[in-house]
Amino acid sequence: MPELPEVEVVRAGLEPAVSGALITGVEVFDDRSLRRHDLALGGFEQLLRAARIDAAVRRGKFLWLPLQVRADAPADASPDRAIVAHLGMSGQVLLRSPGEPAEKLLRIRLNLEHPVHGELALHFVDQRIFGSMAVDRLQPTADGHPAGFSGPGMAPGTPPADGAGTPAWAGLIPSQVAHIGRDPLDPWFSAPEFYRLLRRSRSGIKRVLLDQKVVSGIGNIYADEALYEARVHFDQPAASLSTATARRLLTAVTAILLRALAEGGTSFDAQYVNVNGQSGYFSHSLNAYGQHGRPCPRCGTELVRAKFMNRSSHYCPRCQRLR
Repeated sequence: MPELPEVEVVRAGLEPAVSGALITGVEVFDDRSLRRHDLALGGFEQLLRAARIDAAVRRGKFLWLPLQVRADAPADASPDRAIVAHLGMSGQVLLRSPGEPAEKLLRIRLNLEHPVHGELALHFVDQRIFGSMAVDRLQPTADGHPAGFSGPGMAPGTPPADGAGTPAWAGLIPSQVAHIGRDPLDPWFSAPEFYRLLRRSRSGIKRVLLDQKVVSGIGNIYADEALYEARVHFDQPAASLSTATARRLLTAVTAILLRALAEGGTSFDAQYVNVNGQSGYFSHSLNAYGQHGRPCPRCGTELVRAKFMNRSSHYCPRCQRLR
């Protein structure tokens, strides 16, 4: 499943192409990709025709495009809806030129008119159909800060001054995403709150890292990589981590996400690609995930794979002892 770096690569690719674009046409080829759309709001196609996209925003693995439902709405008007996209296991969001042949697994197509880039098409392609698109209501964030990562002017860990040039959509979050915790690259992510939640949990630390309500965007790949870098066993009770170890782990998580982002994410096959159809190459930098049977890069001990929550954990039995 695409994790934070993969979804952020997609968001960053979409942002300059869709911000300010007018939706001129909507085609749904498979209704299964609308499973999370609430029909009580209205039909998906009906809600999107002649709407204007304000931005591309992400929290964890969720991506959304705030909408002005009137094409002539002022640029500073507050939107009340957004297109919410989740890539699931194999979803792709691709930018195409008008008239390009449709992909075999194309599920949804949005035709756009951008004030600078002209006509574009946004294709939602999904092999396994675990991903989705939906129109969802926007609501204010619980903490009053911007809802997610939106690129320009946002540096990880360094929140800008509240209200400094903040657009109307920034403090609004889709109802489907409101329960998701902030991710470590979000400028408003709270490290003290993260440590507090660890101290309160008796679950194994990897289980906590994968809990999207605690910290979002981390999946199996980056959890294994961060735990390896921090020298922590995946089943170590979260509450047993010392303050120093918890800090070392969060530093490792952030560093690995940033490295993966710089390398375009992790691609093992053609299912994860950026908006131009290109694969990431962080798979060549993995130290633990999928490396079982190979020597540990630190100590030479053979890396092992263990069953974990209907999936696997990869670790070094010497560097990452259960204490």
